[in-house]
Amino acid sequence: MEFQIDNMTCGGCARSVTKAIQTIDPEAKVDIDLGAKVVRVTSSAEQATIAAELDDVGYPPRRAA
Repeated sequence: MEFQIDNMTCGGCARSVTKAIQTIDPEAKVDIDLGAKVVRVTSSAEQATIAAELDDVGYPPRRAA
């Protein structure tokens, strides 16, 4: 699954996003393209659950185009 996170602007943001996703699924594989502000996630968790967690921690996602 992919998310576009427009307010993810630095390495600290990327770490926060990764930590939030791995709170839901510690085994999740998270690949971040900071330049494009895209997060690719491989996880058994539901996309909506991960999106809700990202929103809760201040990184509201939208589905990547």
